[in-house]
Amino acid sequence: MNANAFRHFYDYHFAENRKIWDRYVTPLSHEQFTQAVDYSHGSVRNQIVHIMNTDDAWFSGLRGVEFPEPFPPADFDDRENIRAHWDSVEQNMRDYLGALQDDMLFEKPFAEGEDKDLILWQVLLHVANHGTDHRAQLLRLLNDLGVRTEYQDYIFYVYGHL
Repeated sequence: MNANAFRHFYDYHFAENRKIWDRYVTPLSHEQFTQAVDYSHGSVRNQIVHIMNTDDAWFSGLRGVEFPEPFPPADFDDRENIRAHWDSVEQNMRDYLGALQDDMLFEKPFAEGEDKDLILWQVLLHVANHGTDHRAQLLRLLNDLGVRTEYQDYIFYVYGHL
């Protein structure tokens, strides 16, 4: 386990987020984007805002900055504003990962609270795994809306980036 492996895996995380956004979310009508769904976090919009908020919260903690207030999905109807904010969250994550060193992976990044015993590599795996879980949920929601989607398997990302 090393920092470069985590940077690579997060490149996959970011690429899949963008693929879902560009291929499937952007073409949705406003009604499809915000359609209430009785599953997980609800609409496509709500799922995306949840992924974005979670990434932002964990990496804010890792960067030692104040946890941001979660953005209520209902305040994010404008997809251009969502994408701009998500790009900012991604850039903060990339900046953190760019400075990541191998020896940091075995440190405990949080001094107190329920996360105080977590090791950095565990946090990094959790955030990426959380994104995969919610992207899978998004793909299901999109399928239910009649959108033809593709796989998000990591191995296919690897095949395309050898």
